[in-house]
Amino acid sequence: MLQQVNGRNPGSDGQAREYLREDLQEFLDGEVLLYQLDDLTRVNPVTLETVLRCLQARYMADRFYTNAGCTLVALNPFKPIPQLYSSELMREYHAAPQPQKLKPHVFTVGEQTYRNVKSLIEPVNQSIVVSGESGAGKTWTSRCLMKFYAVVAPSPASWETHKIAERIEQRILNSNPVMEAFGNACTLRNNNSSRFGKFIQLQLNRAQQMTGAAVQTYLLEKTRVACQASSERNFHIFYQICKGASEDERLQWHLPEGAAFSWLPNPERSLEEDCFEVTREAMLHLGIDTPTQNNIFKVLAGLLHLGNIQFAASENEAQPCQPMDDAKLPHEEDGMESDLPKEDSPLPGSVRTAALLLGLPEDVLLETVQIRTIRAGRQQQVFRKPCPQTECDTRRDCLAKLIYSRLFDWLVSVINSSICADTDSWTTFIGLLDVYGFESFPDNSLEQLCINYANEKLQQHFVAHYLRAQQEEYAVEGLEWSFVNYQDNQACLDLIEGSPISICSLINEECRLNRPSSAAQLQTRIETALAGSPCLGHNKLSREPSFIVVHYAGPVRYHTAGLVEKNKDPVPPELTSLLRQSQDSLLMGLFPTNPKEKTQEEPSGQSRAPVLTVVSKFKASLEQLLQVLHSTTPHYIRCIKPNSQGQAQTFLQEEVLSQLEACGLVETIHISAAGFPIRISHQNFVERYKLLRRLRPHTSSGPHSPYPAKGLPEWCPHSEEATLEPLIQDILHTLPVLTQAAATPGDSAEAMPAPMHCGRTKVFITDSMLELLECGRAQVLEQCARCIQGGWRRHRHREQERQRRAAMLIQAAIRSWLTRKHIQRLHAAATVIKHAWQKWRMRMAYLAAKELDGVEEKHFSQAPCSLSTSPLQTRFLEAIIRLWPLGLVLANTAMGVGSFQRKLVVWACLQLPRSSPSSYTVQTAQQDQAGVTSIRALPQGSIKFHCRKSPLRYADICPEPSPYSITGFNQILLERHRLIHM
Repeated sequence: MLQQVNGRNPGSDGQAREYLREDLQEFLDGEVLLYQLDDLTRVNPVTLETVLRCLQARYMADRFYTNAGCTLVALNPFKPIPQLYSSELMREYHAAPQPQKLKPHVFTVGEQTYRNVKSLIEPVNQSIVVSGESGAGKTWTSRCLMKFYAVVAPSPASWETHKIAERIEQRILNSNPVMEAFGNACTLRNNNSSRFGKFIQLQLNRAQQMTGAAVQTYLLEKTRVACQASSERNFHIFYQICKGASEDERLQWHLPEGAAFSWLPNPERSLEEDCFEVTREAMLHLGIDTPTQNNIFKVLAGLLHLGNIQFAASENEAQPCQPMDDAKLPHEEDGMESDLPKEDSPLPGSVRTAALLLGLPEDVLLETVQIRTIRAGRQQQVFRKPCPQTECDTRRDCLAKLIYSRLFDWLVSVINSSICADTDSWTTFIGLLDVYGFESFPDNSLEQLCINYANEKLQQHFVAHYLRAQQEEYAVEGLEWSFVNYQDNQACLDLIEGSPISICSLINEECRLNRPSSAAQLQTRIETALAGSPCLGHNKLSREPSFIVVHYAGPVRYHTAGLVEKNKDPVPPELTSLLRQSQDSLLMGLFPTNPKEKTQEEPSGQSRAPVLTVVSKFKASLEQLLQVLHSTTPHYIRCIKPNSQGQAQTFLQEEVLSQLEACGLVETIHISAAGFPIRISHQNFVERYKLLRRLRPHTSSGPHSPYPAKGLPEWCPHSEEATLEPLIQDILHTLPVLTQAAATPGDSAEAMPAPMHCGRTKVFITDSMLELLECGRAQVLEQCARCIQGGWRRHRHREQERQRRAAMLIQAAIRSWLTRKHIQRLHAAATVIKHAWQKWRMRMAYLAAKELDGVEEKHFSQAPCSLSTSPLQTRFLEAIIRLWPLGLVLANTAMGVGSFQRKLVVWACLQLPRSSPSSYTVQTAQQDQAGVTSIRALPQGSIKFHCRKSPLRYADICPEPSPYSITGFNQILLERHRLIHM
């Protein structure tokens, strides 16, 4: 087995022993590195000594969490470490891709269960069993897990939904201080010991959001209300109201400073749990308003005063026992009875105060406790019989236990109504089981028997799930396995609950017999009937009747005195009738006047059906709990108490060693290190990992395949199994590819253990192989996603290209149509402009001809011979006709032929040669009357070059460029020149 754990194959036994000795010596010498081992499966060899040394080294290095294969070992630090449980660290473990590679922590287990719920791998529902001795830290661990789920659960997108989720999470967290105040107490081993078992069901919806929770309780130790062992205390809530009540509340509840109560031992001890304000605030968040809280605390104060009622033995059996005078009690001296009746009542103050606080009539309260009512005969005749002193005390205690148990159940129902979600609003759950630790006290009774019985069942569940189930299933599936010897507690369970005869059956039989119970007689019956059991011991030196049960955690001696009475848990009907007469609103709700159903406290007079005993009810609830655990994926947290004194940095090896032996931790490490903790059916395996066939190399699997078909056992498969076999083979052929992809260069293929085994109906794999398969599956899914994305992108690109081309064609058609329409409009406009222009041109030609024809004819007709026929005169005349605006220039110059300015103007306008400007003369109208005269009046003044708008309508518009450079005034006359030359 050691060779299989280490993964080595020495050549001979001598070499193996030598290697083991060297390896062990190296391990023991390297004690400095022990705290670095996060998993106890890595210690070599796996023995109690090496495991103990590793845990001690880690504890001294403030590393309180260590993996032990499939189990988390939690050492109680006995000191506050805020940074170890901060919200930032919770989010770090939640956001880690592989939280199991981080340091071991309770958050690792929480994150693993949360991811299992998200993966939807059957069984989807998860459960966490937190076990250990009293004081090992089970309650704190459960509290941290609840806070972890409240922090990491995703918040809804809607603001209103987010607020609702926050309120639900806060209520779930606030249920802890209320449950601990009313259900926890200080014991010899633990200052905050849970005196009841609870299974908290955290409800999640399809989006893995926490929508609610439900709390189920088991076996409240209600006897602690009236009976506390030496150096132990009552429930925390009694000390909270006595220490945290205000002056007004003390007056209202009759709790003076320094008051002594019989049911409140060790009030001088101050604990962290004695915080009254935290409990009140938590109750307020759960929907319990302040008046209801005050009513609850008033009833609890009434129970304390009820415990102060002491009875004196009666000398005459026909007379009831009278209560003892308690006038000297502190609450009488301090004047706290101001609102009590001041009549001359012989009743002691405790009776009157208890009756006042409980809303009961004083006489009826005392009479019910003193006198027993008996109904006999067919006519149900009533007989009243005074009770002896011991029975009076028992009836008083029974009344207190009945009130407190009903109040505790009512609180649980209020909490569930406040935090529980509707059935259709949640789909999965994560269960937290926080039960009593294994207990062994000097005086053990029925409570310890039930508690240790529950621990035996949970130990069997753990053994069945991780140890025995693996070995038996390996054998059934055909795996080669070297079995590990583990501690089987079936013999102890047969002794406690076996059929037909067991301790529970004998105790229940004593309850059904109509005879007084005898402790010695019960001891004799148990020793005689169960003498053959190896787990039943005897203590012949004990003077008190008792028997010994050898539990998996060690032998425990149980006293038989009072065992049958506690199992009966009798509640006289007159006590229930008394509480129905209460005027207190809370008690009226707890004990309605007309109950709908017959309760156990009120059996029908004619009914002879056996009454359910405490053991029977506890066994039924425990079986129901185990059914829930079997339907979920369990996770285990083993809490270890380093020392019984609760001191930090103190590691007592003897105490830790006994706990390691009790929980079978070494056997767990052996199985986890060498076995296959994960088992998946063929159908589920193929459905989840058939995608890996895409990674299979395209080669036929021959006899030299690294995973040949001989890994499958030879059996005659059914039709469905025959169909799955080739698929499983294809998946197995992908393992070399995955292993090579995940292997590092230094790894040796020969040193690697068999990663998986295919059985007859299931596939067995290790955690590392599961991680490898999941990585390969994620790789294939990523490739498929990329392929789908590529196809979608191609499709989208083609669609976009087709739409773009269609849009281009449409745009081209629209542009062509618009261009054609525009050209048509331009052609029509050009035609209109052309016709208008031709019409305007003809009109302008007509107007110019009409204006100039008369002047030219007159000039040529009057003086044809007066003009000089020289070439100069002829050219000058042509210049005047061609450049007629020169006349306007000359008309505006100064008078006088010899003016130099006049000559320059003429020279520049006519563009004459520059050789002799004076050789050219301009003949004006004054010099030669035969010349061409202007159509305007004679100019006056000097020459001014400027542009004026013509008085003619179209004088300044030229439809086409003119061949001449002169433009301006009377432009239409130029057209005349063109017409003349034409």
